[in-house]
Amino acid sequence: MTKPDATDPADLSATEARRAISRKALSAGELAEACIARVEAVDHAVNALVARDFDAVRKAARAADEAQARGDALGLLHGLPFGVKDMIDVTGLPTTFGSELFAGNIATGDDAMVTAMRGAGAIPLGKTNNPEWSAGGNTRNRVYGATANPYDLTRTCAGSSGGSAAALACGYAPLATGSDTGGSLRNPAAYCGVVGFRPSPGVVPGDKRGIGLVPLSTSGPMARNVADAGLMLSVLARPDGRDPFTTVVDGRTAWEPSDFATLPPVDLSALRIAVTEDYGFAPTESIVRDHFRKAVAALAPFMGRVEDTTPDCTGADRIFAVLRGLLFVSTHGTRFDQHPDKVGPNVRDNVIEGRGYGADDFAAAFTDQTAYYLRWQDWFRDHDVILSPAVTVSPRDWHELYPAEIDGKPTQSYYHWLAMAYASTLAGHPSITVPCGFDANGMPFGLQIVGRRHADRAVLAVAAEIEAIIASIPDLAPRAPDLAALRSAPPLSDAPGFLSF
Repeated sequence: MTKPDATDPADLSATEARRAISRKALSAGELAEACIARVEAVDHAVNALVARDFDAVRKAARAADEAQARGDALGLLHGLPFGVKDMIDVTGLPTTFGSELFAGNIATGDDAMVTAMRGAGAIPLGKTNNPEWSAGGNTRNRVYGATANPYDLTRTCAGSSGGSAAALACGYAPLATGSDTGGSLRNPAAYCGVVGFRPSPGVVPGDKRGIGLVPLSTSGPMARNVADAGLMLSVLARPDGRDPFTTVVDGRTAWEPSDFATLPPVDLSALRIAVTEDYGFAPTESIVRDHFRKAVAALAPFMGRVEDTTPDCTGADRIFAVLRGLLFVSTHGTRFDQHPDKVGPNVRDNVIEGRGYGADDFAAAFTDQTAYYLRWQDWFRDHDVILSPAVTVSPRDWHELYPAEIDGKPTQSYYHWLAMAYASTLAGHPSITVPCGFDANGMPFGLQIVGRRHADRAVLAVAAEIEAIIASIPDLAPRAPDLAALRSAPPLSDAPGFLSF
């Protein structure tokens, strides 16, 4: 069987690989072997795929090829490997949540997201690393250790979906799952030069949130380009009434999932585009501001009305802190009480913080979030999208648990540096990060695009248009990490501090 071209199949996009498989220019087995070979060649350096069963991957790929040979109908993701964040179950693989308490936990069934992906023909490649309980923006835990940034192995890949982002950047798989509260899909995508999409609440249904009526957390797709993220979203966005924010009427949602697989063209010159370096409150590093200004200047000739403005984000830090504290007390309070020595510093600090709030604080946070949401809706009457940096700081040393200061000013908490992302989280608006050049440190820079609530397809379409423009600008065009350097690098596990906080 001939390859589609001279490119290593592991580097094909999901759309390219699926097309090649469909026309029998590539088999699912060949793609699986290429992805496995890439993992085995470089994962010692980055530590992104932390649990795997390659025999099961090969078996699933053979079954996919046999189904195609029989003439069976092929799913949208037929034969495509995907990485699975270690927060959700894959039958037979560990689900540790990055917690020592669950180091021996083996899943006996698939999470609904994995079931949906398998139903479309995709093949789980393995589990990707995340911080303990996804708490924080640096992918480190005491079960699997740290995950490094493929572009600089001394720096963080961010988090919490850091393993997924690093795996995508290295070519382990064309797709990966992620989840997002304060930027966990978007931040690692920005740091690793890939795409992470946080959809509107309910678009990707979930039934595992302990407080399901507080939609700060949601799952979403990660990929190496926008079209692939849309393709994956068309599988994940399904009618499932177990999520209270997924409205299902007569078995249907307000959107057609298949719409995400094909994105319409967008005339950027007809849009009303806002740009902001900090949403008026995020503690943004000067190196980030500088690169964002350069990116906006390069993109401006392709856009119409561009205005330096932002929705009113008054109270964002306090609202997010109180509601996040509530979530952590609900999810981890008992665990912290019973096993304080097995709970890491981020979870511990968040539980303690949450318990320091009272009924008046929670009442004010919910009331203020409602006012915040309404201000965003009013503001979006006169604007179509917002462009901003995805993260407040350039990637730092992975040994640093979180930035304690930004440009010499102390941060308020371990999650304060994620403010650029939780600005839109609090309003429930869809947001995507796309690669947009490299900052003065030579590290990938992520451009964040936020749109109207429930305008998920429109946000993807705008992102695809901007992505195409970025590719045409030499100073902003993406480039892959140096695989030869990764192959020859020493094992990350040998680094001091690898298996600690």
